[in-house]
Amino acid sequence: MNPQDTYNWNATKFFENLVERNKLAIAENFVFCRVSGLEGFEEALHNLQTAPAIVAVSDTSEGIMDMNNTPRTRRIKTVFLAMRHALDDMEARQGCFDTLRELFRQFMSVLLMEKTRLEQNRIYLDPQITFTEIERYFFSGAACAYFHIAIDTFTDLRYRAEEWETGDLEPE
Repeated sequence: MNPQDTYNWNATKFFENLVERNKLAIAENFVFCRVSGLEGFEEALHNLQTAPAIVAVSDTSEGIMDMNNTPRTRRIKTVFLAMRHALDDMEARQGCFDTLRELFRQFMSVLLMEKTRLEQNRIYLDPQITFTEIERYFFSGAACAYFHIAIDTFTDLRYRAEEWETGDLEPE
């Protein structure tokens, strides 16, 4: 097993599990799907044609490496929420946004407990999670929103000569 595997958290599996077990998601017929960023949203849009609502987690992530103090890698995962409504029915749209906001709140209540569990394994969730509602014309007939989760994991940056072919790469 790769030592780095100890410090990973599967956000996709976590949210898939939440969608399967959350009463509001079940009652509103939310379907879980994976996407590859906003550009790879085709699968989610395909699901939204037949399902009234989706939760989609991007299988890609943005990231940074922090080499100060305790080396860590930050990965940012994006979770999309969308719910169909009658076209040009602003009241129905508002109701969908109310549902998306409540689902987000319920997800965060579980994520708060998960945060504590993850910290025991040196995985840290950034406590600042913003919820963004997407403008009206992003996808006609659907209320859409997304949020980002930043996950910091320990990164072992010790130099190991056996990882390199030839020559000494250590600084003089």
